[in-house]
Amino acid sequence: MRAIDFHVHLSTVEWMVASLGPLREATERHFRTEVPIRTVDEMADEFRADDVLGVLLAWDAESAMGLPPLTNDFVADCVRRHPDVFVGFASVDPWKGRAARDELRRAIIDLGLRGLKLHPSCQGFAPNEHRFYDLYALAVELGVPVIFHTGTTGLGAGVAGGGGIKLGYSRPILLDDVAADFPELQIVGAHPSWPWQDEMLAVAQHKTNVWIDLSGWSPRRWAPALTQAVLGPLQDRALFGTDYPFIRFSKWLDAFRAHEPPAEVEEKVLRENARKLLRV
Repeated sequence: MRAIDFHVHLSTVEWMVASLGPLREATERHFRTEVPIRTVDEMADEFRADDVLGVLLAWDAESAMGLPPLTNDFVADCVRRHPDVFVGFASVDPWKGRAARDELRRAIIDLGLRGLKLHPSCQGFAPNEHRFYDLYALAVELGVPVIFHTGTTGLGAGVAGGGGIKLGYSRPILLDDVAADFPELQIVGAHPSWPWQDEMLAVAQHKTNVWIDLSGWSPRRWAPALTQAVLGPLQDRALFGTDYPFIRFSKWLDAFRAHEPPAEVEEKVLRENARKLLRV
């Protein structure tokens, strides 16, 4: 495979229409794009043509937002149908307590998903609250990484009240507590974390169990400190990601290559770091 895209949303009706609901229009406006609805098979053909393995993300923010989840079963079925181009990450609603933990165990053991994705702002929780620590302990037991959304979000952007989404829950410094308290947990901070990018870089450089995924922003818009970290001290824990369908592979790659990364760094970021983390 040419690359592993560590941050892929489904451009299907189940995600773009059912789960995003009223947030879809604002999100497309934020990314300055209009996303056509695709089938899973059409998505798979696109990733196959690019020779990219996509990490598909489930979604459950039901308690905080009242929107229907994109289920772990649906994502697992996408992977089952197209195992050459997709792997899947589960989502659980942290506020569901024991039910969330039971669902994570089922998603990993029974459905074969490879990790957990959490969105503190949309799920309305502070990652470092100890009431959620049992969920992280289970992720350690199951041996799977956890992706946490960090920084601002296109969901709810530009509307009154931001759709009720509170950005402060996604400050990267909150992950520092989690990384310290769970040194065996592999934590991925998703996106360049604006406006708290320096927090994310500080946490990742201090805690070797913390990774960054580079999705959601064109590399042409990276701040100099992020570029220096990706090409330098974090080159072994930086993960390529697009935030598909809002950003596409070829556009991201062209922008990344504008920074003239050495070939060995490009290979790490595009593929090898993710292979190591996912053990694929």
